[in-house]
Parts: sequence; structure tokens; C-alpha cells
Amino acid sequence: MDSKHNQNHWFEPIADHLQEAYLRYAFTQNTEKEVSHIVSSLNLKSGDRVLDVGCGPGRHSLELARRDIKCLGIDISQQFVDLANKSAVEEGLEELVVFERGDARDLRFVEEFDGVVSLCEGAFGLQGGPAALDAANLMGDRSVMAGMAQALKSGGRLLLAAFSAYFQIAHASDDSNNFDLMTGVRHEVTKIKDPVGHEISADLWTTCFTPRELWLMAQMVGLEPLTVRSVHSGEDWSADSLDLDHAEFLLLAKRS
Repeated sequence: MDSKHNQNHWFEPIADHLQEAYLRYAFTQNTEKEVSHIVSSLNLKSGDRVLDVGCGPGRHSLELARRDIKCLGIDISQQFVDLANKSAVEEGLEELVVFERGDARDLRFVEEFDGVVSLCEGAFGLQGGPAALDAANLMGDRSVMAGMAQALKSGGRLLLAAFSAYFQIAHASDDSNNFDLMTGVRHEVTKIKDPVGHEISADLWTTCFTPRELWLMAQMVGLEPLTVRSVHSGEDWSADSLDLDHAEFLLLAKRS
């Protein structure tokens, strides 16, 4: 998929360094439980087709394919796309799932999918910092959600994760000055290791949201919001309400 955004996204060199080491991080655990929740929330059945936006190395799409659900995974990192396609071939799933490089801000699918997901901040919420398209830091993530909405068939459902602004404020530490109160972007410098243990410093810019922002943004792109609840990827997707102690929100919406 070609992109109208000529600049490289800041996440690409991070993914290039991480490669399969990405799957060692705690937030990538509990894939089977998360996919069971995806199937239930999106009312998926055998033969349905799902778009996974910001799929990374493809763990959710691969698990959906194991359950006879067809998937297309999109990620801006060619490294992750290659790893995901390699896994699909190794498992004999290439007839059910395929992965392509693409910019989540430029999705061009029209009413092709029964369900769409963007989880673990694989794309949505990573459009701040150097990737920001406007001073208020709204347009990048809105473009991601609009493309996801357009990709859904009538009646299809969307499941989207976003970092919680409530959690960020409630658990602010001494480095809280790295959280921009206007744009909602947290800038973090962290250490990441490649598969052989070579460590580098990496800058991460993660946009945090309130439930109200997610609800209104969904309505703006033509979706009907159903629920927003607090979750923590890799740890706990069982909460059925909102709180200050889970790091993420999970938005469920449908295309009417």
C-alpha cells in the first residue's frame, strides 16, 4: 500500500531493531485470551474477514487464522511484516492470513471487512511527536480511525485500544513533565534490545485519550460507539468498567 506520507514514521527504526524480540515484552502475552475476546466482541465466525491495523509481528491475526478467520495485517514496519508472513508460512496459514506494509493513516479499504482491530497501540495512538500532522495532535489518529471505519462492512465492528489519560495523570511520577497536557502525548526514552541482546535508546511518543474523546472521535468517523472500558494488554482484559488503574481503554464500536 502506497502512502501519501513521504516521511518515515518514528516507529520504523524501533521495529527494525526489535524484530522478533518485540514478542518478549509483557504486553504481548495472553494472545489467546485476547483473541477469544476479539471473536466474542466482534461476533466473528468461521470464514469472516478481519483487518488488523498496526499488526506488528502478527500475533493476533495468526491466532485468528488458527480459528479459521481470514485476516489481513497492516504494519508500517517491513521487518514486522516479513516476520509475520514467515510465521504464517511456517504454520501453513498463508491461505487464511497475509501481511502487508502500509501506513495506517492511509487505509483505502471500502466495506471489505467483518471486523477491524487496532490493539496494543500498534498504530492508533502512535501519531504524535514527529508523526503529528497538526499542532493539536488530532488529525493523525482521526485518520487512522476513519480508515478503519471505512474498511468495515455495514454492521461490522471495530475494537481499538488506546492509552488512558486518566492512568497517566493518576500514576504520574517524577518524569510527568514529559506528558504534554495540551496534546496528550507522553514522550518516553527507553532502552530496547534486539534478538541478540544489543541495546539502544529509543524515543517513544504515545498519545493518551479520555473515554469521551474516543467516543466522540468514533461518532465523527461514522461509527456507533458501544462501550469503552479499562484494560491492560498482556495482563487484564476482564474489567467491564472504567477506572484509573488500567493503562488502556478498549473502544468497541460498529458501523451502522
